[in-house]
Amino acid sequence: MDYLQEARRVIDIEIKGLAAVSSRLDSSFDRAVELVTTTLESRGKLVVIGVGKSGNIGRKIAATLTSTGTISVPLDSVDALHGDLGIVNSGDLVLLLSYSGESEELQRLLPALKQLKTRILALTGNPESSVGRASDLTLNVAVPSEACPFNLAPTASTTATLAVGDALAMAVLKARGIGEEVFARLHPSGTIGQAFLRVKDVMRTGERNPLIRQQATVKDAIIVISQTHSGCVSITDDNGRLAGVFTDGDLRRLLAQENNCLRLRLEHVMTRNPTRIRDSALALEAMRLFNESAIDDLIVVNVREEPIGIIDAQDLPKMKLTTDFRDPGASETGIDEPDGDS
Repeated sequence: MDYLQEARRVIDIEIKGLAAVSSRLDSSFDRAVELVTTTLESRGKLVVIGVGKSGNIGRKIAATLTSTGTISVPLDSVDALHGDLGIVNSGDLVLLLSYSGESEELQRLLPALKQLKTRILALTGNPESSVGRASDLTLNVAVPSEACPFNLAPTASTTATLAVGDALAMAVLKARGIGEEVFARLHPSGTIGQAFLRVKDVMRTGERNPLIRQQATVKDAIIVISQTHSGCVSITDDNGRLAGVFTDGDLRRLLAQENNCLRLRLEHVMTRNPTRIRDSALALEAMRLFNESAIDDLIVVNVREEPIGIIDAQDLPKMKLTTDFRDPGASETGIDEPDGDS
């Protein structure tokens, strides 16, 4: 048997199923988004119920909704019939998943859900089914066929249901104006949490931030670098703005060229217009900048171009940051990348 050919056959069938569901979406989807947002505004929640494979898909949909700011809980249909229905309150929205729309467990739940005065949104392949007719709103997830050679095992239909659930979660996220800050709070750990970590959260500040005025000497700079255990010193002008940088590499080159360099003023030997990054930028942008530039330290400035911190190249790997994650906010980092040693 050509297993690769079989794999492609299955995937092609599921792609066709997704295309069919996508082309069938209409204003009912808009109403579904409004139904979810209205429920949340009324302090209600989403309760996702399915049977069998649909139940598995329901748990994933509930997890996606919750992780994007929509309070949602999965409920096992059998457990619901034996006491767990207590999790459902009046004003909640129940998301019923049943491809046939005739699942016995869900049919037995419908009267109780009606008695609780909940709204029902059904994802089904048969809007005219028992579940479909009992629902306040249905989204049709019918697919031309399952990928199963007997057209029985839930495959293309569960993929379509999952995709519509994802679409609903993303549409609700946009409808509610959920921004990066909220999303970051919901994902404090892992790669997603790293993606929203800001430079101001990882930079060295206070006594660890090497600062000096441009009128100071090279000797003064060496003292500051030693005290802060850094590889450079940020140099400010009379207004406190970043004027330049002096690195340990600059010192070595200067020593090789001039014997009496310690008394030289920094404004005459510093590297002007050094690479810097805004404190509001994402930490991943700092990581990328280190990877793309031959620098060991990165100066952090505020909106007034005052050097308020510094990032050592060794700081970010300790936080297990990775540049493989696609940064969702790269266009708002405020990075300046002029030529220079730092």
